[in-house]
Amino acid sequence: MGEQTNNRWIGKSTIRPDGEDKVTGRAAFGADFAQPGMLWGKVLRSPHPHARIRSIDIGRAAAAPGVRAVMTGDDLVHFPLDKPVMVGPADLRFVSRNVMARDKALYAGHAVAAVAAATPEAAEAALDLIEVDYEPLPWVLDVDEAMQPDAPVLHDFLRTDGDDSAPDAPTNIASRMTITLGDVDDGFAEADVVIERHFRTKPVHQGYIEPHACLVSVAADGRATIWSSSQGQFMVRNATARMTGARLSDIRAIPAEIGGGFGGKTIVYLEPLAYVLSRKAGAPVKMVMTREEVFRGTGPTAGSSNTVRIGARRDGRIVAADATFRFQAGAFPGSPVRAASNCAFAPYAIDNVRVVGYDVVANRPKCNAYRAPGSPIAAYGVESVLDELARELDLDPIEFRLRNAAREGTRAAYGPTFRRIGFEETLEAARAHPHYTAPKNGRQGRGVASGFWFNVGGESSAHVNVNEDGTVAVTTGHPDIGGSRASMVNIVAETLGIHYRDVSAQVGDTNTIGFSATTGGSRVTFSAGTAVSEATERVVAQLRERAAMLWDIDPDAVDWKDGHAHPAGSNAGDFEPLSLADLAGKAAITGGPIAAQVSVNAQGAAPAFATHVCDVEVDTETGRVDVVRYTAVQDAGRAIHPGYVEGQMQGGVAQGIGWALNEEYIFDASGRLENPGFLDYRIPVASDLPMIDTVVVEVPNDAHPHGVRGVGEVPIAPPMAAVANAIHDAVGLRMRELPMSPPKVLAALDS
Repeated sequence: MGEQTNNRWIGKSTIRPDGEDKVTGRAAFGADFAQPGMLWGKVLRSPHPHARIRSIDIGRAAAAPGVRAVMTGDDLVHFPLDKPVMVGPADLRFVSRNVMARDKALYAGHAVAAVAAATPEAAEAALDLIEVDYEPLPWVLDVDEAMQPDAPVLHDFLRTDGDDSAPDAPTNIASRMTITLGDVDDGFAEADVVIERHFRTKPVHQGYIEPHACLVSVAADGRATIWSSSQGQFMVRNATARMTGARLSDIRAIPAEIGGGFGGKTIVYLEPLAYVLSRKAGAPVKMVMTREEVFRGTGPTAGSSNTVRIGARRDGRIVAADATFRFQAGAFPGSPVRAASNCAFAPYAIDNVRVVGYDVVANRPKCNAYRAPGSPIAAYGVESVLDELARELDLDPIEFRLRNAAREGTRAAYGPTFRRIGFEETLEAARAHPHYTAPKNGRQGRGVASGFWFNVGGESSAHVNVNEDGTVAVTTGHPDIGGSRASMVNIVAETLGIHYRDVSAQVGDTNTIGFSATTGGSRVTFSAGTAVSEATERVVAQLRERAAMLWDIDPDAVDWKDGHAHPAGSNAGDFEPLSLADLAGKAAITGGPIAAQVSVNAQGAAPAFATHVCDVEVDTETGRVDVVRYTAVQDAGRAIHPGYVEGQMQGGVAQGIGWALNEEYIFDASGRLENPGFLDYRIPVASDLPMIDTVVVEVPNDAHPHGVRGVGEVPIAPPMAAVANAIHDAVGLRMRELPMSPPKVLAALDS
């Protein structure tokens, strides 16, 4: 729905360029690469959640049969802790120490050494020969406990950034941030109804099916090639170079296909280790994580402990909102608490807002991004309180949100004044959907929740090349996670006026395309789409010039439409149109190859909003909650490829339902993860989910040539609150801790 144009390909669900290779098994993923003489790398991980490493003896392992190299943290560049060392948004002081421990192991699963050997079995056996002298230390997992003055401290150097009142002493509170708008105390004084609630969430993993994998070959001259699955080959190159002391120009990072990431592959874990081992051994080294290693050694999203307080007048107007978010960062600083704080109240026009966020370290794997990082946790608390307020005020939950919806001209508490946005449109579309008024049986309940994500822009490069036969190749620098190849093909085909099957799409490596930032944050279709659009327009300009040369007229007298050059009216001359293939075939006599390369730092990304409606059925005897119907409404700006847009929406909902009902990290009494596999860490399967209906609203972003907003992040923001609100509607029970699993629901029902 929304504004439509008479496009030929933009807005059409064309066949994906990579589809055939993936369904036939020809697509090459990280673990599919091999080279002659290749070694296998394995990692030794700490069994302790917190321990001082007194010494590491690698002598026996190095002498073991088949072993060619052994490494420890001493083989990586040492970054002093007194100032940040940034690669993109990542601080290498912490990334490097997470890749491999130095003086302390900070969680059970923390890498402490690695081995390269002729076979996986030989490497695994050698790990048992590495002797690590640990001094176990007190540890802490819970975020509230980690904030206590007497909590075990992970880092002696850490002080609370952003809190001038904090003592100059070691702490687990890495930072404190505050957002204010208006006067919250005056706002609450105006409120007729004030509701304050506390919410807790557990760390959950992104659950990508493909584990981390790479192959690294360092040649005798120091030049290296990295094949790996990641969300950004430039990130892989840059981080690996900085951590190993290599020059950027000596590393070529080639992106493999990626079997899921969702933010979890925006940083390195294996590549620097494989690089060091390959350099030492003089042979290529391949490393592939087991599923257990993925859970124990890579980043879930943060767990949290949060307080949300909202006040409203009897007329349904929200007058004040206050929240405190306490996020577990894991072993090193860097939780998504800032994003959560910014997103929390962004869908609403509220004059008085205060948000305080704490980034807290604890003896868990360092957290990593997970799809709209921080926003789902914030939305769970805020949207649950809004539902409670709507009931207290006897207002329909969508009507209550409409009365307070942000719109064009609304100033968000985190800073910007919104340009044209589509939040109201998502609410109206949800209210008009047949789902919202459909009957439900006695054990069923219906919940509503909304969500927000900024969307981002940034650095992207694109190359559009016209082949000699008139077909076209487009190359970008972003791994294709959410269908970016298909979207780029649609944009090129639309702009050139040719069939999309005449356009091929490639993902370039770090030596073949200009720098492109990591795939994430719903940025690629916006940023890369901008670069591709500009490059294709430059190609069109060249085609008009080539036709003008052949016709001996001015380029301004040439139009390009429907894949052909046409004289611009009768005054331009009576020439037969020239097709793209005609001009490509004459390129050698009109100036040479027809191509354009564009690099941008795309600005003007516009936020996305979603509103979801969820029906659940609660079994009061077992506590089991079944989601029986679900509708997701979202403003996509412009759906370049509607099939992929709908898939992103459905995927976000599926992950959100898993987060709501089952997923969590469970630790035993020794601080070790108890459920490091898909048997015990239960992501949703097909039988857990209903058909997920989607409604794509299109309110174009005026800062993009095709109106793109980005769609991949926001669909995971509303589901937890939507499920929680539906549970309350079904059985009158407010669940304020995730996951809302059968034992927890049953215990709450019985209390």
